[in-house]
Amino acid sequence: MPLTGASKLIRPLRRPQRPELGRRPPFLRELLLVCALYLAYKLGRRAANGQFDDAYANAERIWELERFLHLPSEAAVQDLVLHSETLIRFINVYYATVHFPATVIFLVWLYWRRPGFYVWFRWVITWLTAGALVLHLLVPLAPPRLYRPLRMIDTGLVYGPAVYDEPDPNSMANQFAAMPSLHVGWAVLIGIGLVVATRGRWRWLWLAHPLITVLAVVATAHHFWMDGLVACAILGVVLYFLRPPRRPAVEAVVGARDRSADGTPTPVPTSEVTGPGAVPAVDPAGPAARAAARAGAELAPPEARISPKDG
Repeated sequence: MPLTGASKLIRPLRRPQRPELGRRPPFLRELLLVCALYLAYKLGRRAANGQFDDAYANAERIWELERFLHLPSEAAVQDLVLHSETLIRFINVYYATVHFPATVIFLVWLYWRRPGFYVWFRWVITWLTAGALVLHLLVPLAPPRLYRPLRMIDTGLVYGPAVYDEPDPNSMANQFAAMPSLHVGWAVLIGIGLVVATRGRWRWLWLAHPLITVLAVVATAHHFWMDGLVACAILGVVLYFLRPPRRPAVEAVVGARDRSADGTPTPVPTSEVTGPGAVPAVDPAGPAARAAARAGAELAPPEARISPKDG
């Protein structure tokens, strides 16, 4: 068999490396890198603080844009949720306690269990956060709870737990960096990452995390709808250029099918033409007739095997 034909048989037998089993980056380097990126983000938010007048003007523009797009009112969503004190307390706790710990836990889990996916996730969340920081600097925005015409309440202050105090231009917590919502952006990214990096039919339930997060940021009056939509738009652009690793499932199945029980390659019949004048031999009798003739010859007596010219 020529070399090209042999390579076609060998190619499916190669076991491609699963992306989740890729090389794990050095732990100390990754820890310092992630901490440095997060510190740079916090300092960037701090630099954008204090633009109160622009923030309130932008809030009015966002509200008018949402009415033009016929989006539901954030105030109506809050009024609906306030009918259940248990629900609003759950949403407050979810908003205050799940966002950052869930991101850290997912990063650590990817690092130890899916190193190939971890590198992809780290770059995606870095570029998503960088894009959000640019908008924090360029588009300061007052959240609905601070935009007085909406008359929405800060549910954290009323029902607990409270996340923010009164706005302070000297505070590290910039309450006017609402556009876009990284609560929504990170939650959607975690949901997508878990669906991509895990197996099983129930993995799609991880998408409940971003859905609950969207409800939480709107019902608690911390974000407009547009804050989450813009975060998802930035994430979509980042994912367009940074695609998640793919599992070569087709090649793996073909490779397993072409191996015997002990792992050795099984021969594959071929009718390949090896030369320009060569024609594959075709037996009109067929394989069944050939096998019957061979069995009859073996059972015949010795004298029956002698042809007339031999006698």
